[in-house]
Amino acid sequence: MPNDFNQRIIEEFRANEGRVGGHFEGARLLLLTTTGARSGRPRTTPVGYLPDGGARVLVIASAGGAPRHPAWYHNLRATPRVTVESGVFTYEAEAETLTGPERDRAFARAVESDPGWAEYQERTERIIPVVALKEIPGPPKVAAASAAEAIRLVHNGLRRELALIRDEMAASGPGIGAQLRVNCLTFCQGLHNHHTGEDTMMFPMLGAGHPALAPVLARLREEHRTIAALLADLERVISDEKADRDTAIAEVERLTGELEAHLRHEEEQLLPLLGA
Repeated sequence: MPNDFNQRIIEEFRANEGRVGGHFEGARLLLLTTTGARSGRPRTTPVGYLPDGGARVLVIASAGGAPRHPAWYHNLRATPRVTVESGVFTYEAEAETLTGPERDRAFARAVESDPGWAEYQERTERIIPVVALKEIPGPPKVAAASAAEAIRLVHNGLRRELALIRDEMAASGPGIGAQLRVNCLTFCQGLHNHHTGEDTMMFPMLGAGHPALAPVLARLREEHRTIAALLADLERVISDEKADRDTAIAEVERLTGELEAHLRHEEEQLLPLLGA
C-alpha cells in the first residue's frame, strides 16, 4: 500500500477520532506504530483489528494475500513493544504472534466475521500471522485539552463501537458468530470499566468540589446500576452457544436506548463543569 495513501488515512484518523471514510468507512481501524527493523525509526501504519476481550486486540498480517509479510510485522518481530492509537486512547502494547491452535481459532473467528480473510490466505503460500497486541499497564493518553473533551471522546468511542455491533447483529445469520460474541463481551467489559472509573474517581471528585451536584451524581450512579443490569442480561444471552440473534438484537437495542439517554444526560450536566 503506497505510503502517501497510508499517510492520508493516518491524518484522517487522527483528525476524526478514529473515523475514516472511503474503503475503510465503518471498519475497526487502529494506528500501529512500530520501530523500523533496519532504520530504528518509528513507523505508523493503519491496520484493521479484532476485539479479543480483556486488554488485547488482534491484528492480522495479511498484506492483502501478498507473498511476503507486511513491513510492520517484520518490525514488531524485531521490537515487540509498539504504540497503539484507537482514536480515543493511545497506549503502549506488547506484540505477540499467536501460534498453533490459538492462532487457528483466532483466524477462524476472523474468517467467520469476514470471509475476505480466507480469500487473502488462499492467495498466498505463507501462513498469515495473527498478532495479539496486549496493552501494557499504565495510564493511556487521551488527545484532549480538558476533562470534558476526554469524556466526550470516550462517550463517542462507546457510541461508535455499539453502532458497529448493532450493524454486525443485523447482518449476521440466525445465530451469533464467535467473533461477534467476543465483540459484544469486550464492549460490555469496556463500558463496565468506564462506569466503575466514574463511580470511584470522577464522581467523588466532582461531588467534593460541587456539593450542589449531589442529586445529579446520585441519578447518574443509579443509571449506572440500570445499565449494569442490562449488560448482565446481554452477556447472559451472548454467552449461550445457541444464542438466538433476534433475542440478542432486542437486548442490544434495550442497552442502546438506556445508554444513549445516560450519555446525553451526563454530558449536559457535567461537561460544562469539566470544561471549566
